Amino acid sequence: MTRIKDFPDLMPVFPLPGALLLPRARLPLHIFEPRYIAMLEDCMKTPHRLIGMVQPRNAPDGSDRWHSIGCAGRLTAFSETEDGRYMITLTGISRFRLRQEVAGFTPYRRAEVDWADFTRDCGVEETDGGFDRAHFFTLLERFFTHHALSTDWSSLKEADDEMLINSLSMLCPFEPDEKQALLEAPSLSTRRETLVTLMQFALHGGEGEAMQ
Repeated sequence: MTRIKDFPDLMPVFPLPGALLLPRARLPLHIFEPRYIAMLEDCMKTPHRLIGMVQPRNAPDGSDRWHSIGCAGRLTAFSETEDGRYMITLTGISRFRLRQEVAGFTPYRRAEVDWADFTRDCGVEETDGGFDRAHFFTLLERFFTHHALSTDWSSLKEADDEMLINSLSMLCPFEPDEKQALLEAPSLSTRRETLVTLMQFALHGGEGEAMQ
């Protein structure tokens, strides 16, 4: 199922602060709340097995709202623990735009969604023609040192453009609104530029240096 016309108009929605899913990336999740266990069990009964990941946001009136753009993940792996919890993996399929929440009798939330703005998510893997890897990794090493993070640098440097940029966007310790900005980036190049800006702000308190 890689064509927009095959995607459902109505989908369960999982609001989770700071959890970012991007097309063709994988997001592991631990499901333990009863309402989301019900969501998962219902999802497994559908042919598409899609769950929409969205970032919650606080509205000015204090109500519980969502950001308008999320990413749908297809349930591609799951296992059940002895006490009834689930360990699952969602594989990003496409971003979507929320149209409206749909009331119903399910304990979890559902929404009507529109896929039309994100047809490129279903295409081939993206590349970043302006990517200066040497400069990028210099900044990344400083960022990891600043946050006391560790990684397998050899594997990271061997990753292709999309996997590298999207994995770092998902895994780096950014605020939910910053993760949302990475999600909404219209292209891989724009996402890389946003990622660089966020790392620079973390290191310099907003006094970022120019970088392509």
